[in-house]
Amino acid sequence: MTKTNFRQVLGCEGERRAALFLEARGYRIIARNVRADRVEIDLIVGRGATLVFVEVKSRRAPHASSLEVGPHGGLHEGHSLAAEAVDDRKQRRLRRGAHAWLNANPEQARGSRRRRFDVVTCLFDGMGETQNKTTAPGSARWSIEHWESAF
Repeated sequence: MTKTNFRQVLGCEGERRAALFLEARGYRIIARNVRADRVEIDLIVGRGATLVFVEVKSRRAPHASSLEVGPHGGLHEGHSLAAEAVDDRKQRRLRRGAHAWLNANPEQARGSRRRRFDVVTCLFDGMGETQNKTTAPGSARWSIEHWESAF
């Protein structure tokens, strides 16, 4: 598997796992990988009267010796680095895309009293599995953290 293909598979699997993670916590998936005003929004989810625009960041976990366990049992350093990838420029783009999506979907806008932007970080721990280049990220260990109201 080439590096580019691996990244694509990693990203798709991370988004799939993020959606499952959120569903298990009571969110309903409204849309996946939507484009609005030339911006891709990874997930749009809802819970109660809250509409959430979610950016998913999937990464290969840093080497285990450089990590510390985070408050939710995740690999803290790697999750922080992934979340920090949603910089000011990316945040502005996501806000613009969310605004465009809401304008195109007024029924969703009316049905939500609260809106927010979350980040879900998904770390793939390929340790021990990197010897086999055909191993898909879906069969390895994952660590997921949910950053509510991230920006």
